[in-house]
Amino acid sequence: MTESIVCHKCQEAITKRMITALGKTWHPEHFLCHHCDEQILDATFNVQSGEPVCNKCFVERYTYTCAGCKKPILEKTICAMGERWHEACFCCGGACKKPLASQTFYERDGKPYCKQDYENLFAARCAKCEKPITDSAVLAMNVKWHRNCFQCNKCENPITSQTFTIDGDKPVCPACNC
Repeated sequence: MTESIVCHKCQEAITKRMITALGKTWHPEHFLCHHCDEQILDATFNVQSGEPVCNKCFVERYTYTCAGCKKPILEKTICAMGERWHEACFCCGGACKKPLASQTFYERDGKPYCKQDYENLFAARCAKCEKPITDSAVLAMNVKWHRNCFQCNKCENPITSQTFTIDGDKPVCPACNC
């Protein structure tokens, strides 16, 4: 005598078609979503707490919405800036648009930026060379300077003393001021 296969839902013998999944067997009409009780007809389904879940319920109940594209995240999730993102959607808000998932980024107004674009867009600019200032700056004459750019207009040596004079909107070191 052979042991009959029993449906996980109704506990009755299965004599014809059956679905085997999650280590259990069902009559096809009893293979239902754990949440909405609709029959799962798709070849793919999701599992939560060991029970089958249809794709619609899975998206509604178990996925996050991407902060970038506003669509459900069904694969790897990036958590950054208090939000969740698709890996492909978490990219620089500047000109380069490169992915930022595995690198340092800077935030401004809710957007992530790579170091280069952040500095190009938002860093203070040197009064002499006009390039972004990314480390400490000299504040003189109501503007910021790179340390090496804050030079005497006459001898072109860096001005390192606290005192200097101004000649035609240009700094002049104490030695050249005499």
